[in-house]
Amino acid sequence: MTKRVVLAGLLGGVAMFIWMSLAHVVLPLGETGVQEIQNEPAVLDAMHAALGDKSGLYAFPGMGLGPDATNQQKNAAMQHYDEKLAANPSGLLVYHPPGETGFTARRLVTELLTELIEAFLVVYLLAQTRLESFGGRLAFVTVAGVVASIGTNVSYWNWYGFPTNYTAVYTLTQIVGFVCVGIVAGALLPKTAPKRVAALV
Repeated sequence: MTKRVVLAGLLGGVAMFIWMSLAHVVLPLGETGVQEIQNEPAVLDAMHAALGDKSGLYAFPGMGLGPDATNQQKNAAMQHYDEKLAANPSGLLVYHPPGETGFTARRLVTELLTELIEAFLVVYLLAQTRLESFGGRLAFVTVAGVVASIGTNVSYWNWYGFPTNYTAVYTLTQIVGFVCVGIVAGALLPKTAPKRVAALV
């Protein structure tokens, strides 16, 4: 791996981090599709009473099955699940008990490291190609960003009912992050592609 690839990955990750920070902190994109609960104190009290101090991801309404349910029991519950959906609210809840922290340095560093890894991986893949033009390299990284962003966002919209506007905006935000990486990589990588594509082993 050449110094230019490492530099492009590093600067590309920083560029992505800056864009994602602007999108969520300065621009209203991070708030799209997210609403506050009406009568929040009563809802929070009810959640705490029901879930206690156990963090977790909860789908509701549940199947009403225990952790050791058999496949036969699961299949029987599935046959009546549509009836529960028709009669009850449904959704997905990420729950944490009181005491959770908000905006912290640890989470900020984790986000930066995540975007550096994303940038290094896509720049490494780009370096294995024979693409020499800035436009070709930018298009390669952008397509990689489209693949990465729709892989989870569209599935969450389809299966869990994430809001359409949230899904669209967050997908776009992630793609623009990869565009930032593509601009940096397209400018910094050597103008002449390698004579052979390195094997991925």
